[in-house]
Amino acid sequence: MSDLSKRILTSLIIFPLSIFFIFKGGNLLRLFLFGVFVVANYELFLVFNKKIIILCLDTVLILSLFSVYYLRESGEVSFKLLIWVIILCVCSDIGGYVLGKTFKWKKISKISPNKTLSGVLGSFIFSLFSLFIVENFSFTSSTFIQFLEPKFFFLAIILSLVAQIGDLTISFFKRLEKVKDTGSVLPGHGGIFDRIDGLMFVVILTFLLIKFNIIP
Repeated sequence: MSDLSKRILTSLIIFPLSIFFIFKGGNLLRLFLFGVFVVANYELFLVFNKKIIILCLDTVLILSLFSVYYLRESGEVSFKLLIWVIILCVCSDIGGYVLGKTFKWKKISKISPNKTLSGVLGSFIFSLFSLFIVENFSFTSSTFIQFLEPKFFFLAIILSLVAQIGDLTISFFKRLEKVKDTGSVLPGHGGIFDRIDGLMFVVILTFLLIKFNIIP
């Protein structure tokens, strides 16, 4: 089976499973997040040797898991925003992969040699699709957020940028340790950090934006 086939198959299993636990919330979500924490830390101590890198990645991981739980359990508005940013990160990742592989424009960084200008543009464009997806996706009875307002288009670009910076940040740490992946638990994707690198930074920023009443 090719890496692309493994990547697609793994995504078809992991994404619905993750969404299931997020929708359930409560104890099931806590159990799921704890499982992610345990597996991710197993990868950290197995792959990385530099204590400062382990500390930095673990700090980001803990803050992101806390942010996910807070957003899920703090009401329907924050719950819907959490679902949106997850969809946005998926769209941004798909856009970067598809347009990056299709057009193969100029490379943008030595940190991650596969990152290209076309991939960056694809991430921005596809991230905007998330607004149309979640705008027509009503999973709560009383929450109404106008995702097609101009501020959300601007925010989608910002969050996509943060996701890409998060991806580059994890790539930088891997480059320091001279490793390709943070693990092998997810076939076609690598490790936990390889899969949620951008999302970690995005959910932390979303948590801060809500706490400081910048959104919705």
